[in-house]
Amino acid sequence: MTMRQSTNAERDLTMAGSGKRVFAAKQFGFASAALVLLALGGCAGRDDMPTGAVHDDYRQRHPIVLTQAEHNVDIPVAASDRRLTQGTRDMIRGFIQDYKAHATGTVEIMTPRGSMNSRAVSDVRQQVRQELVANGIPSRRIADTFYPAGGAGDAAPIRLRFAATTAVTNACGQWPEDLSANAFDNQNYYNFGCAQQSNLAAQVANPTDLIAPRAQTPIDAEQRGKVIDSYRNGSTPTSSSTIGGFGG
Repeated sequence: MTMRQSTNAERDLTMAGSGKRVFAAKQFGFASAALVLLALGGCAGRDDMPTGAVHDDYRQRHPIVLTQAEHNVDIPVAASDRRLTQGTRDMIRGFIQDYKAHATGTVEIMTPRGSMNSRAVSDVRQQVRQELVANGIPSRRIADTFYPAGGAGDAAPIRLRFAATTAVTNACGQWPEDLSANAFDNQNYYNFGCAQQSNLAAQVANPTDLIAPRAQTPIDAEQRGKVIDSYRNGSTPTSSSTIGGFGG
């Protein structure tokens, strides 16, 4: 065998060995990928319950619903009172604002019957009615009713009341199970989110907004014309107020 033939033979052996190593590396890579897939498949098969199946939404436990609820305010009347004070007049005006925002039905003036302050109540009741009428509630929508007074020490106030559609949620402060019962499944306790839902329901100015959106209000054409004219004249709207800072 010549020197050239010996070199060619060694080259062929080297290439054959390299090919075997490449093939072995590919086989090892395929085997590693298969083991990883098997491991992931084993982890996925351990939990038979998908996360979405766990009912742990506070909006489902404490839903906001629309119902008819009573709005009322008690006007204290002492036995020596003969007229409404400024404080009670402000209270009545606040009640009227609440009525105009939420109802259009009947307003009841409920007076106690058989109370120690019956004479004062009789004098003040007419002033309450006059205050209601003077602030925009028609007299035909005001009804006079009575309720039995309590014992001798009962305050026996004059009560104003009307019914209106109101957004409410269920009562908070319910603890049907021990808090430790939710420690292992990572779920919220039952009362979680109830206060937030109650506050949201109380802050809704128009409860019907929770059902469907209201129609758009018409545009202010006059104001739009002023803005367009200012833009055409090269002026930009600015604020004349300034805020002073430290050292300014």
